[in-house]
Amino acid sequence: MDEDLEQLTRAELVAEIKKLRNGIRKHRDTSSHELCWHHPDLWGLLPEKTDPTPVVPEWSKFLEGCLKYRQSLDEQAPNAQRTNQSYGE
Repeated sequence: MDEDLEQLTRAELVAEIKKLRNGIRKHRDTSSHELCWHHPDLWGLLPEKTDPTPVVPEWSKFLEGCLKYRQSLDEQAPNAQRTNQSYGE
């Protein structure tokens, strides 16, 4: 899957690493309501060009997953800043 890397020059590899790091940083730096969005730009950094359509859970199961994700943030980042800003503000 990553055989293309074997053909790249050092300069091309450095450029690829910088591109990937920028994509990871952009994703890492999302916060608040942005955490809940679909991120195809991140996957677009991969050499295999696919546009996968996600399997989307039914509403009740989706919201259950959102609650579990938010609970995991309380456990993994208990000192993170909190906001009561509504979506769209």
